[in-house]
Amino acid sequence: MDVVGSHTLANICAQTQYGGIVTCCGLAQGIDLSTTVAPFILRGVTLTGIDSVMASYDKRIAAWNLLAYYLDEKLLSHISNTISLTECVEAANKMIAGQIKGRCVVDVNKST
Repeated sequence: MDVVGSHTLANICAQTQYGGIVTCCGLAQGIDLSTTVAPFILRGVTLTGIDSVMASYDKRIAAWNLLAYYLDEKLLSHISNTISLTECVEAANKMIAGQIKGRCVVDVNKST
């Protein structure tokens, strides 16, 4: 699942395994998508957009229920890190330097 778009989404498609599905729900990095059709025709990769604006309440609840059922929460600790608001500048500098992998979740209620 990608929330960034642009060349990050293109890289995700290029790295997705045979028969994989990439979902996209955001364009934080940009609306452009500069990639080839190779992942789609050589490995059967599917790129699916997630409608996070016009989806009905019932569809959203169903999606969250599926996620809660199938997602192994222990795996999230390998791809995410929770930081406080005061740690954002340091985390941003590490991101720019390529020293952080995965996602940072900012908990505005967390104290350092």
